[in-house]
Amino acid sequence: MKKLTVLTGITTSGTPHLGNYVGAIRPAIEASRDENVNSYYFLADFHSLIKCHDPARIHQSRLEVAATWLALGLDTDKSTFYCQSDITEIPELTWILTCMTAKGLMNRAHAYKAAVQDNEEGGSPDPDKGITMGLYSYPILMAADILMFNANIVPVGKDQTQHLEMTRDIAQRFNHHFGEHFVLPEARVDESTAVLTGLDGRKMSKSYNNYIPLFAPEKDLRKLIMKITTNSQAPEEPKETEGCALFEMFRAFATKDQVAEMRAKFAAGIGWGYVKQDLFEVVNAQLAEPREKYAELMQNPAYIEKVLKEGAEKARAYSRPFLNRIRESVGIKTLTA
Repeated sequence: MKKLTVLTGITTSGTPHLGNYVGAIRPAIEASRDENVNSYYFLADFHSLIKCHDPARIHQSRLEVAATWLALGLDTDKSTFYCQSDITEIPELTWILTCMTAKGLMNRAHAYKAAVQDNEEGGSPDPDKGITMGLYSYPILMAADILMFNANIVPVGKDQTQHLEMTRDIAQRFNHHFGEHFVLPEARVDESTAVLTGLDGRKMSKSYNNYIPLFAPEKDLRKLIMKITTNSQAPEEPKETEGCALFEMFRAFATKDQVAEMRAKFAAGIGWGYVKQDLFEVVNAQLAEPREKYAELMQNPAYIEKVLKEGAEKARAYSRPFLNRIRESVGIKTLTA
């Protein structure tokens, strides 16, 4: 049976947080243990340049994200783990795909349309004010990431499904003109994947600065959990689990038995302070060991660099000959051929 290729990228523009862990990193690492899957995991550092123009932050985030994946148990012998920027074939494929991508397709990208809408609502006479070509055309870079390794499956959130549709459109257009080179990837949206709420009641996000760092020291972790916004219900009042940020976060880290016990406590009436303490304990229990490994890895960037370079060579063993075939298909080949 031919193995499926599954590809996942994470942007290197900040510190990984609890939401990244339960929503993307943990399920990806679990999936990487499937013997019937070729897993590709990469640091999307070119993508991070779209919104972050702080070199120190980009550099630090690349280190932190790589250390996070390794500390959480990613098996780099069974998967391919690399930096996007180390695969020199990706920018070249991006340009080739750009030359085949309709501008109208890019005009419909959600991120671009949202930026235009913000400008218009802000009264700007220029709807494209402040919009870079990176923001405008990054769905093509994302397509190159996916198509370079002919990924069959790309796990994404609901907000990213449009990019997979665009990737399929770009691949189909290229295949029509130059022959069948690209597999048409499929998005995998896991409806059961938890989406954590941040400290202020909104979705946990670096953009909102409401996140809890994944490997915050134990004391800081507890302080941050104690800051999570709750309603003003009295301790003895029965409480609803539905829509409760604390309960959802607890469920993302606890066992089934622990969740059932907490549900009963909610029904009987439990003070928010006790809920937060129980939440801290289950989160800390799951992250204590990886936190120690993470701290060790952060002190050994040379080892992380070595792992990433080895992963890049493994990836390029596929991308180099594949791009050569793409180049030949569009007419960029030796003159004597």
